[in-house]
Amino acid sequence: QVQLVESGGGLVQPGGSLRLSCAASGFTMDYYAIGWFRQSPGKEREGVSCVSASDGSTYYLDSVKGRFTISRDNAKDTVYLQMNSLKPEDTAVYYCATRDRSWCQKEAYAYEYWGQGTQVTVSS
Repeated sequence: QVQLVESGGGLVQPGGSLRLSCAASGFTMDYYAIGWFRQSPGKEREGVSCVSASDGSTYYLDSVKGRFTISRDNAKDTVYLQMNSLKPEDTAVYYCATRDRSWCQKEAYAYEYWGQGTQVTVSS
């Protein structure tokens, strides 16, 4: 069955960096879009970034543009989210997700399969 496992979260000081990984199994990742979402207490889940399978195009939430970079390694069935210049407002549980389409969509409802999430805390 489809399985997504996130890793790489943790506690980091403001201005620091983290790299999240999303390891996929149970399907051929090459053909499907992979997105990263985040959710903090009391807030809705929001789309942070996505990489398509069709042409490799990417999407970024405005507040993370220039700081976060998404990449995919189909040979390793893994998608990465490099997060630099982290801010306290980036604190959230980060989830990766996939949908039965090759192109990205920023809304969470468009994704059928989800990982369990990894906590990112940005604090001094």
